[in-house]
Amino acid sequence: MFKAALIERSDEGVRARLAELDEGDLPEGSVGVDVSFSSLNYKDALAVTGSAPIARAFPMVAGVDLAGVVSVSDHPDHGAGEAVIATGYGLGERHWGGLAQRARVDGDWLVPLPEAFSPRQAMAIGTAGLTAMLCVLALEDGGVAGEILVTGANGGVGGLAVAILAKLGHRVIASTGRPQLADGLRALGAGEIIDRAELSEPGKPLGKARWAGAVDTVGGQTLANVCASTRYGGTVVACGNVGGMDVPASVAPFILRALTLAGVDSVQTPHRRRMEAWRRLGADLDRSVLDSLTTEIGLTEVLDKAGDLLDGQVRGRIVVDTSR
Repeated sequence: MFKAALIERSDEGVRARLAELDEGDLPEGSVGVDVSFSSLNYKDALAVTGSAPIARAFPMVAGVDLAGVVSVSDHPDHGAGEAVIATGYGLGERHWGGLAQRARVDGDWLVPLPEAFSPRQAMAIGTAGLTAMLCVLALEDGGVAGEILVTGANGGVGGLAVAILAKLGHRVIASTGRPQLADGLRALGAGEIIDRAELSEPGKPLGKARWAGAVDTVGGQTLANVCASTRYGGTVVACGNVGGMDVPASVAPFILRALTLAGVDSVQTPHRRRMEAWRRLGADLDRSVLDSLTTEIGLTEVLDKAGDLLDGQVRGRIVVDTSR
């Protein structure tokens, strides 16, 4: 038997509970994993509270991330005793996820735990850190150098993006709706803090050129304004939609400033790109930063903490110790 955050659907709606499950309940997969740590992401919080239709099948074990040790394997690349991590690939949506003490997954989804990180640190990074690094790689693909804006900077993706970009030598402008946390952003390396209100209201189709590139975790009107104020030849990387799915943007920045809008998806990222992102995280992310961004909870606390995350009461990352 093992414990898991289980999402179920009934006539009364979708709800989650901490359940005890049997090994025989696990879905098909070529590798079994004893999960030691997971994380609680915004998407997970939406799923377990029933606030959005994240789970695509029921019952569903929540959790888009996991770290643990292979218990049994039919996959040629992974053997028993190997430390591994998994993020994305429909975990917690179409396939039972990592907010559990056991998992069974497709071995192609697994990445060996990088030597630079412990399982706990890997989950402090998780999907958020992988996404942040993929955004940095996209900026580098675009040849962006100089001042870079990060929106939603107090979130998991945003905070890690600030830290990575600052370590790489960029001057980072951090946008946040929580100015009381500005000192924390400066500690991560932000050189300037701006209020999210500057970007959240309708603006001009083409604004004053302010930054060479941007990582936008918000979407909606914010993304439109970010594009409008990006310098000639810049790249804006879009990876979030908490501000809305619609982008009321103008074509002006694209044809008058040769702007590139690059999308990042961490769910189906090809294995080679995923491995490169984790390698770069090992080289370009200061491990001490993870401690300042991380809150640890037990599996039994996930359902209560999910509401706080959706209410904007959480800064940075939430690591889940599945043993408690």
